[in-house]
Amino acid sequence: VLLVESGGGLVQAGGSLRLSCAASGGMFNLLLMGWFHQAPGKERELIATITGKGWTDYRGPGQGRFTISRDNAKNTVYLQMNSLRPEDTAVYLCAGTELTGEWDYWGQGTQVTVSS
Repeated sequence: VLLVESGGGLVQAGGSLRLSCAASGGMFNLLLMGWFHQAPGKERELIATITGKGWTDYRGPGQGRFTISRDNAKNTVYLQMNSLRPEDTAVYLCAGTELTGEWDYWGQGTQVTVSS
């Protein structure tokens, strides 16, 4: 499965961005999908997951501000990010797993920069 993120960029604090992750080459609707972020000098951190049926889970400081969703017909998962803060600046990556115990597939990442 190939994952390609898009939608990152530069935004002012308080603004919004919508990230997309397009999947190809596999049974997308069967994958658990997740969004991670990795700030400079920090560990990669899981921030949201969504099952094939649309059940969601959130972790970290994005709770209440970020929303993960998916469109199985378009093989795409989204991350709507609102009320962005400078500390949200990071590379955002999507990943998918066939529930093997590992994240099996990774995108290349998209940079999000939030200015104060």
